Amino acid sequence: MQTPFPPDAGPRDPSELDAIDRRIVAELQADGRITNVELARRAGISAPPCLRRVRRLEEIGVIRGYRAELEPQMLGWSVTFFALVGLDSQKDSVLSGFERLVAGWPEVRECHMIRGGGDFLLRVVARDTGHENQLTRRLTEAPNVSRLQTLQTIRTSHAPGGVPV
Repeated sequence: MQTPFPPDAGPRDPSELDAIDRRIVAELQADGRITNVELARRAGISAPPCLRRVRRLEEIGVIRGYRAELEPQMLGWSVTFFALVGLDSQKDSVLSGFERLVAGWPEVRECHMIRGGGDFLLRVVARDTGHENQLTRRLTEAPNVSRLQTLQTIRTSHAPGGVPV
């Protein structure tokens, strides 16, 4: 489970990050389990100021949390698909209602409000194609859904996560 930090704890201006901060976030993004001593060594500073910098980066919201990257198939999630969802209204209450609905579905791993071609793009995992069909039906029958297109993933060749630092 991701460990959350306060989302509005301070400014998020990238110009506030110096080269050491950027090295720290790059190293943590690559390996969130790195020890503070090793992180400090790679950043070229001693451990106490490194820990202070990490805590500051957490407090201002640059670091949102930590999590383990799991292998879905080893946990019984053999199907990944994307769902392009169009709603019959773009009223804020309808949009936020859809977001709340799918936030409660554990199979929905990402929900993005999008522009052009639909209202939301979801990344969804399923145990098998029968489960995928059930989830597709649930989406189709969800309130205010007027269009649905699903795209099953055959293979993922590149998914580094995070952002370039």
